[in-house]
Amino acid sequence: MDISNELLVFLVSASPVVELRGAIPIGVAKGMAIGKIFVFALLGNLLPICPLLLFFRWGLARLERIKIIDKIFKWWFKRVEKKSKIVEKYGFWGLVFFVSIPCPGTGAWTGSVAATLFNFRIRKAILAISLGVLLAGIFVTFVTAGLVKLAQVIL
Repeated sequence: MDISNELLVFLVSASPVVELRGAIPIGVAKGMAIGKIFVFALLGNLLPICPLLLFFRWGLARLERIKIIDKIFKWWFKRVEKKSKIVEKYGFWGLVFFVSIPCPGTGAWTGSVAATLFNFRIRKAILAISLGVLLAGIFVTFVTAGLVKLAQVIL
């Protein structure tokens, strides 16, 4: 089954770890228009934010009873806590900055964990994470498009 390039970019962008940081270069490699890539990557990366925030608030207490899941969540949350000192220090803007850093482990999924750890209100967390995703998307799009132009000049 072949999936469309748009759906591929959307799904990769919605996935943990890779998010739009990997989806945008995939869209470029597939020959998509940069504006279309940006829109599908942004929408895909924004999609899981609210469900993740709600799940982490609701599900953690219930899932802690299952030992293997409890160990996985504790490991993940401990890693996020170490990385997210900026969120603890600067609150809302720290979360925006943290999510906007285009490196693995700093996107919407990890930002949702950080927002849960630091007890952000859901609306505030959604806004901060969304702004961070937007900034990361702009940055990754410009860098990817710039690298493509550079490669065209050199080659």
